[in-house]
Amino acid sequence: MENILKIAMAQIAPVWLDKQKTLKKIENAINDAAKKKCELIVFGEALLPGYPYWLTLAGGAEWDTALNKELHAHYTRNSVQIEAGDLDTICQLAKTNSMAIYLGTMERAKNRGGHSLYASLVYINPQGDIKSVHRKLQPTYEERLTWAPGDGNGLQVHPLKQFTVGGLNCWENWMPLPRTALYGLGENLHIAVWPGSDFNTKDITRFIARESRSFVVSVSSIMSKNDFPKDTPHLNAILDKAPEILSNGGSCIAGPDGEWILPPVINEEGLIIQDIDFNRVYEERQNFDVVGHYSRPDVTKLTINRERQTTVEYK
Repeated sequence: MENILKIAMAQIAPVWLDKQKTLKKIENAINDAAKKKCELIVFGEALLPGYPYWLTLAGGAEWDTALNKELHAHYTRNSVQIEAGDLDTICQLAKTNSMAIYLGTMERAKNRGGHSLYASLVYINPQGDIKSVHRKLQPTYEERLTWAPGDGNGLQVHPLKQFTVGGLNCWENWMPLPRTALYGLGENLHIAVWPGSDFNTKDITRFIARESRSFVVSVSSIMSKNDFPKDTPHLNAILDKAPEILSNGGSCIAGPDGEWILPPVINEEGLIIQDIDFNRVYEERQNFDVVGHYSRPDVTKLTINRERQTTVEYK
C-alpha cells in the first residue's frame, strides 16, 4: 500500500560521546525496526555521539579553560566524518532492510577543514545512499560555543512511497523561511529532530502540521545521569549540576489537521512505531495549501541559496 508508511521513532540515549558504541546502539535499533517491517526510522538531533550538555552544566562559556578544551577535543574525536566512511555500516543496513533513515549526527566536515563541528541531519534512502546532509543553519544559544553554523545545501526533500519527506534540526523548526523552503519542494512529511524534551515538541509539532497541512514527526533522544560513561573527561564537573533527567524524550506525531496522532512520549526508551496514511494530506490541502492555492508569489517570494559553503575553492 503505497499510501501507508510505517515509521519507527528511535527515542534512545547515546553512549555519550562514544562514537563506536553509539553507532552499535543505532545499528541495533535499525535491526529491531526491520523486524517490525518499518520503512523509515528517525533518530534525534546530535544523537551520534550526543548533545553537548557540558556547555550548560560546567561553565561552557568560560574562556580558555582546560575543561572546555579537553571536552571539545573529545567531542571532535568522536564526531562523524562521512567522507571517511563512518556511516557506511548504517548505509548498508538501510539497503539490506529497504529502510530510509534520518540520523542526527555531529559532523566533522572535511570540506570545511575537518576540525569544526556541524549538527547535521543525514538522510539515507532505502537503497542505502546518502541523499542529503543538512547542517544546522543556526546553532542555538550555548550550542554556538561548540557547533558551527551550516548552509542551505541540505534544504532538500526526498520521495518515500507516496510521501515527500524533508527535515530540520531542533529550533530550525521555528524558522519560517527554512520551513517554507521545504514546503516549496513539495514536502508533506516533515521530520523534526530534537535532543529531547516535550518542552520543545509539544507546541511546534502541531503548529507546523497545521501550517503545512503535512504530517510532522518529532523525534527526540533521552538522557539521564546514568547515560554518561564513567571514562568521560571531567565527568564529576558535569554531573555536579546535572538533574537526574537531562532529556525526557517527547517524541510525537501530528497529522495534517494539526491534531495528535501520537502525543509526546515521556521517559520511555525504545522504538515508537506508527503507521501514517498519505490520503490525509490531500484531504487537508483542500482548504489550505501554504505554497499552492493559498499563496501569492506575485507579492511574496523566497529565494534559497543551496550552495555548499566552503572557504577554499580549488580550480
